[in-house]
Amino acid sequence: MELSILELLHKYDLPTPRYTSYPTVPYWDFNSLDVDIWKQQLVNTFESENGELCIYIHLPFCENMCTFCACNKRITVNHAVEDPYIVSVLKEWHMYRALFVRKPIIKEIHLGGGTPTFFSPENLTLLINGIISNVEVSENHEFSIEVHPNYTSEAHIEALSKVGFNRISLGVQDFDPHVQFVINRNQSFEKTKEVVDWARKHQFNSINVDLVYGLPHQTIESVEHTIGLIKKFLPDRIAFYSYAHVPWKSKVQRRYNESDLPTASQKWAMYHRGKELFEASGFKSIGMDHFALLSDKMFIAAKEGNLHRNFMGYTTTKSKLIIGLGVSSISDAWSAFAQNDKEVESYQFKISQGIFPLVNGHALNKEDQIIRKKILSLMCKRKASLDEDSLEDSFVINALDKLKQLESDGLIVLNDKLIEVTEKGGSFIRNISAAIDAQLWRKQLSINTFSKAI
Repeated sequence: MELSILELLHKYDLPTPRYTSYPTVPYWDFNSLDVDIWKQQLVNTFESENGELCIYIHLPFCENMCTFCACNKRITVNHAVEDPYIVSVLKEWHMYRALFVRKPIIKEIHLGGGTPTFFSPENLTLLINGIISNVEVSENHEFSIEVHPNYTSEAHIEALSKVGFNRISLGVQDFDPHVQFVINRNQSFEKTKEVVDWARKHQFNSINVDLVYGLPHQTIESVEHTIGLIKKFLPDRIAFYSYAHVPWKSKVQRRYNESDLPTASQKWAMYHRGKELFEASGFKSIGMDHFALLSDKMFIAAKEGNLHRNFMGYTTTKSKLIIGLGVSSISDAWSAFAQNDKEVESYQFKISQGIFPLVNGHALNKEDQIIRKKILSLMCKRKASLDEDSLEDSFVINALDKLKQLESDGLIVLNDKLIEVTEKGGSFIRNISAAIDAQLWRKQLSINTFSKAI
């Protein structure tokens, strides 16, 4: 007998990876990677990609602590930290640049944080000009930045536009005053719209808004209110994320209790009400938690089967080489991952000594690379096949056993070894991906590792 939605929520609302990588970070084996191996993997992928790459730069500083945030950040009002940090990031880039015998072609730069617009417009210009000097910038490049509207001026937007930025993502989360108070992020609709207007004035061609459902004290009514306001300036994309409650990782999330959070069924109702409102406004569901207008590149990429997913989430840029610069940044050479030191002072000291500041990483074996492709396919195309001859029989047997249970619950359709996600299963893609996660099966960690699936 088919389970009800409430029964499915009870069954599948379990701690589950978000699959911005495979293997996921808790299952990395840093013993499989050293600096020499990392450099070789990096150069190999650089050459196989004909010099094309993407860059992620982590700018960790914030003036204000948002209590829902689990990102790596440093709270300070001392802007003297800007100059030495930029010096370190540019030196790190030059360390990578020295490994390449040909001129890199930069397809994408993404500034994340923290609050990237903590940095002055002049320093952001200095940073980007330092990155793109002596390289080729792809004609169809995407330079994007995450901004907190409260700390963003028109001078920021104008300066970024002049150095090639064309995409912007604004954090909103929820406009309800009580929710904003609890998460310590007071942000008006008027200020948010002002930044959107500046971005359009300065020719940013893609505007994304980040919303979160499942926040403490959030209700369906507050979600409806927020989306109603967002419709007034109609962004090109909306990321509608499930709140990740990980207080063991982010201590500031202990400001509120689990009893203040919506239940799984309430979160489900929030998501589906939001989805209804987005679709009524012309947005289409993309991947797991994104929505885009039909004119947006992300919708077109999804329609044409070219959607990709990496540590920054869903992207239209299908690059196998991402170089992460700055504290805690993760680089991806397709066959290996590497993560920088998570402490600002330690990161800067290592860079000053000419040392790659790696503290974690993983060299993917053949099985890792095959499963990575399968999970990416599920996340981006909602289908995958387990017909690879090089996959171990025991893995395929165990995976099919787990997948048959998902099929009996109406979340997928299995045709021999072909997995196709159903409409109902679209909200359970993390659970479906977990069914073929060999690392997850073999190395079960404590329950306090991942946020819940719903």
